Amino acid sequence: MQITASRPRLTAVLGPTNTGKTYLAVERMLGHRSGMIGFPLRLLARENYDRIVGLRGARAVALVTGEEKIIPPNPSYFVCTVESMPLDRRVAFLAVDEIQMAADPERGHVFTDRLLHARGEEETMFLGADTARNLIRLLVPGIEFIARPRFSSLTYIGHKKVTRLPPRSAVVAFSASEVYRIAELIRRQRGGTAVVLGALSPRARNAQVGMYQAGEVEYLVATDAIGMGLNMDVRHVAFSNLRKFDGRQPRALLPAEVAQIAGRAGRHMSDGTFGTTADQEPMSPELVEALELHNFEPLKSLAWRNSDLDFGSIAGLLASLERPPPSRGLTRAREGDDHRALAALAEDKTIRDRARRRDEIALLWEVCQIPDFRKTLTDSHTRLLHDVFLRLLSPAGRLPADWVARQVKQLERVDVAVDALMARIAGTRTWTYLSHRAGWLDDAGYWQERTRAIEDKLSDALHDRLTQRFVDRRTAVLVRRLRDGGDLLGAVTRSGDVVVEGEFVGELRGFRFNPDKVERGADTRPLMNAAQRVLRTEIGYRVARLAGDDAAAFSLDEEGRILWEGGAVARIVPGPTVLSPRVEPIATDLLDREHKDRIRARVAEWLSSLIERELPDLAALRALVDANGGDYATALSGPGRGLIYHLQEWLGLVPRREVDSLVVKIGKAERRTLARAGVRIGSTSVFVASATRPNSASLRRLLWAVHNEHPIEDLPHTTRRRRSAEARPDLPESYYAALGISVAGGRAVPVDRLERLVHALRKLSREGAFEPPAGLRALVGCSPEQFTALLKALGYVESATGEGRFEWRGRRPERAAGKRRQKPSTGGRRRDLSTSPFAKLRELDLGR
Repeated sequence: MQITASRPRLTAVLGPTNTGKTYLAVERMLGHRSGMIGFPLRLLARENYDRIVGLRGARAVALVTGEEKIIPPNPSYFVCTVESMPLDRRVAFLAVDEIQMAADPERGHVFTDRLLHARGEEETMFLGADTARNLIRLLVPGIEFIARPRFSSLTYIGHKKVTRLPPRSAVVAFSASEVYRIAELIRRQRGGTAVVLGALSPRARNAQVGMYQAGEVEYLVATDAIGMGLNMDVRHVAFSNLRKFDGRQPRALLPAEVAQIAGRAGRHMSDGTFGTTADQEPMSPELVEALELHNFEPLKSLAWRNSDLDFGSIAGLLASLERPPPSRGLTRAREGDDHRALAALAEDKTIRDRARRRDEIALLWEVCQIPDFRKTLTDSHTRLLHDVFLRLLSPAGRLPADWVARQVKQLERVDVAVDALMARIAGTRTWTYLSHRAGWLDDAGYWQERTRAIEDKLSDALHDRLTQRFVDRRTAVLVRRLRDGGDLLGAVTRSGDVVVEGEFVGELRGFRFNPDKVERGADTRPLMNAAQRVLRTEIGYRVARLAGDDAAAFSLDEEGRILWEGGAVARIVPGPTVLSPRVEPIATDLLDREHKDRIRARVAEWLSSLIERELPDLAALRALVDANGGDYATALSGPGRGLIYHLQEWLGLVPRREVDSLVVKIGKAERRTLARAGVRIGSTSVFVASATRPNSASLRRLLWAVHNEHPIEDLPHTTRRRRSAEARPDLPESYYAALGISVAGGRAVPVDRLERLVHALRKLSREGAFEPPAGLRALVGCSPEQFTALLKALGYVESATGEGRFEWRGRRPERAAGKRRQKPSTGGRRRDLSTSPFAKLRELDLGR
């Protein structure tokens, strides 16, 4: 127990967060020859230890926590967790931070004990919230109070969606799963967030907070672990929930607890804001007023547990732990983990038989105080305590090195998930704690270093996993630079990769920027905004290069897109005729009107030359109807011009029945003119020579689809190389005609093959009924049934003269103008007409 000097100064410095209480206490301690200060968290102890070492040097300062002891020879100052304060050491100054935690039902009894008994020889200072004032006055008569006003103000700004939170926001959740869910959302929408959980080791926590403080990410998602003393550049605190699980049951946060966390916003002279987010409803007006005015109900009692324990027996020890408080203002603390562990071990006969003497029972109580860092709420921790106690009672009086090595080795692997890493860190902390118990391990220094190294290794892996899972560094960098408004350093490689601030953000294909793949639901706006800012100069340069490029740089894909240097720059759209489509530059925010006009002009010129090169016969037909077409133009009549119009609209092949009325009016001379231009007048179709060539089929298919506004992907890749195929009834005949294919009897047959078939059939039919030879069916690649249907469509019927024989019953195409009708075949025999009735009629003089 700390010995109290005559009339030492005893003060309670009370006030809300951000009042400089801790700074004042450290400053006062360093003004004394020696001192000790207790913090509620190991993280805070380490943070302030590092600060004081920076001021006074490592030799002057000791760090004492349950899991870490750094004690140089003869240190002047001790920085500790409240539970680990070495109160048997005499110091001039003593302070306890967050003294209002004395009301906590589980840990509060330790703070209450320090309030009642821990004193510095010259000065004692308790730091905390003003809600503890009345109980401190009651329990510590004569104490001096110092009020500390908050340096800055807190303002409520209501509810905001997670994705609408301002930069430098901390989102507070009360479970690891909720922290992860919100962190995932912020990663997708804002590039990433730091994550702080109570289960993080100091090293992992410092790495995460350091990432936030350095501005690598603009958001922090944390449990209420940030509510105590972690000084960060937080401007807004958003609560995703106002309820927490307190170890026993879910409950609403007290207004003072909300204020403790909200007070992280706005540090020193910078004002802060707070509010709600996610699924949490807005705060009530009463709660908002309490937080903004720092006006909370006083604490009604402090937790107390008897520290004068009876080690005469296990039963006596349990009874002494349950002793009622000695005065008003105190309430018996909730049964702690150590108390429950003792009760559980007391049920074990082996433990009862071994723990009989006072020193053995004292050792058992010391073992029960090994913290359950895993918080598993299972028997595994009790079994560990059982094994530790029995091994410490062995003749060696130490934990066997081989047993400890086996336990520690199980914790070394880092190739596990985030939750497993945190569980292993918790397990490592247990062995770190054990290694700092005096006399429990041989070569304790070795085990302290070993467990510390494992914890550091696990912590680094955990930081990496958290960063990989919750930070998209590229998006975070871009969001930050876009917000700052500075120039972005960017470039486009020869392959089209776009790099901004050293980060690959996507590809520039033609004039369309394709952002790098992001996960589903992620916000692509930062990538797009950054790309637009760095691509302005590049786009102008590319447009100029395209406008002067030669034809070899362009190509046309099957979807009607015109490619330049491998990227789509325009697409074909319907024009005035099927052979005169228009082009439109692709839709992109990177092109202005002038850019689009230059692209449109150059691409239209290229497309026109492509059509003339791929479809030369159709291009030549234009000259026949052009006023400047020379002899061709003047040689054509109206029917001839009409036939050419149909050929152009049908892309070089039109069924004979569609134009028969024109064909019969075209004379011999005009036919020769058309023939020189490549027009073939067949029995079933009129077509140009290029219609029979398969190399231009893809272009004609595309031109037909664009002009008829038919989805290109719905059109079959019918090829002229096939002898025939089944025609789709849902597609018009003009589609097949565009590919140089005629449709008859439900079969799609290349026009040249069908014309050969018709010609052969005519020769056979001159003799009357005939049986088609097998070679004709092979010509069009049909089954017997399909071939019969095809013959019927061509005007033939099955003959009654025998199975498998056919005869003509159709209508021949009408005669062309000036062409004599052919005489019917006589089978090679010359008929004698001198004795026919018609010869006799000629001899009559009917004129008389």
